[in-house]
Amino acid sequence: MDQATSPLQNHKNGQMPFWKKRRNLVTLMVSLGYFNFYTLRVNLAVAIVAMTSSVDNTKTAEFDWDSKLRGIFLSAFSYGYITTQMVGGLLSTKFGGVKPMGYGVLLNACFTVLTPFAARFSVYLAIAFTVAGGMFQGISYPSTNAVWLRWIPPTERAQMSSFGISGSIVGIIVGYPVCGWLAKKYGWTYVFYVPGFVAALWSIIWLTHIAESPKEDVHISEEEREYIVSSIGSTTAVKTSFFSYPWKCIFTSMPIWAISCAHFCSNWGALTLLLQLPSYINDVFKFDIGQGGFLSSLPYIALTIVLQITGLLDYWIKRKNLLTTTQSRKLFSSLSALNRAIFMYLTAYSTTAVESIVYLILAMGLGGFYSAGFIVNHLDVAPQYSSLLMGISNTFGNVPGFVTPMVAGLLVQHKSAEEWKWVFIIASIVQLFGGIFYVIFATGERLHWAEIKPKDNEIQNPLFKNVQKKT
Repeated sequence: MDQATSPLQNHKNGQMPFWKKRRNLVTLMVSLGYFNFYTLRVNLAVAIVAMTSSVDNTKTAEFDWDSKLRGIFLSAFSYGYITTQMVGGLLSTKFGGVKPMGYGVLLNACFTVLTPFAARFSVYLAIAFTVAGGMFQGISYPSTNAVWLRWIPPTERAQMSSFGISGSIVGIIVGYPVCGWLAKKYGWTYVFYVPGFVAALWSIIWLTHIAESPKEDVHISEEEREYIVSSIGSTTAVKTSFFSYPWKCIFTSMPIWAISCAHFCSNWGALTLLLQLPSYINDVFKFDIGQGGFLSSLPYIALTIVLQITGLLDYWIKRKNLLTTTQSRKLFSSLSALNRAIFMYLTAYSTTAVESIVYLILAMGLGGFYSAGFIVNHLDVAPQYSSLLMGISNTFGNVPGFVTPMVAGLLVQHKSAEEWKWVFIIASIVQLFGGIFYVIFATGERLHWAEIKPKDNEIQNPLFKNVQKKT
């Protein structure tokens, strides 16, 4: 057995316990990063209720904002978030994902902590701070693909990505009830302070303890370093010039458009629930903010479970060679879209709180199959540009972040069940369209313009070259 393959064999034989694998620590930290991504968004959905409605029967709302202004405030984060997706993708493609991710979350946290002061001065300043927070988180999100690219072997990516994404779901599960409790117990300002301080703490730990790649990490074992680098191979080679990127190929590629379309449609449903669920529960079923926060978290408990199952199932399929990558990506993406379409449509016609919550739990939970579908497809079709492609698709994917609150604001004028019905019907139709488009045009194969010659990789990836020389 040669030295280049021994790490792989050692990995397969289980000679390195999981707690000693540095890449597992990196994955855990990414998952905690996702946790902060979403607590810094969930707090807005809970805070808007506490800021503009009476938390109990003894206090009046501090702000008298109508439905349109509330929609603009909720949309503000996405306005900022969508503008910097490609910036984050380009920065992390060129320099790595650790610093863009860490500093992006840190600055997002700072603006979150300052938002209560801004709101009491001017609603428009609060909106501006929320936009700024979204801009800095927009830099962070695509950077996760650069971390996966440099740290996680291809066969483990869907599994590790599923675990990483589940951090965002835990953020929602924890964020809704905790933010609801904070608003009720201490006031709406703490809905901004607490998530902001937690995110800032994570950023400091991330920036001081996580390296850009195994090559730069001083704590990783040589065995694991060689295994990761030999497994990843040519995917770390990137063009360094912005102008040399295959822009025309990217924007004329139907598989790339399929990913972007699926991302847009999936997020339409996900963001409808993320941003509107507390308001829906409060308007239609008259639950208070504490009860609403708890009920809003239930669909995400189901999603967390499905994400873990999906990651393990995808890993098992790959190990057994049961499906091609293309078949696997289409299977999981279509299952996600179909389940969300069915259960969001059923939610529209539900008549009781229990019925609605059950359907929404199933819609969000079974929608979790996307974690082995389009969301990791960038790493299949063009791994060296995956952060950039994530930035592009996530730009489209977050258009619903400011469109859906405005649609809900226009449709829901009197807070009636009949008005909310159309919010869910529209979301259902969008889910179905995204699933069909993806199945028709997606692929799991590396695209021709993303192929890398072996000798080019040796130049761009000296660590891989060193491993090759040992064989």
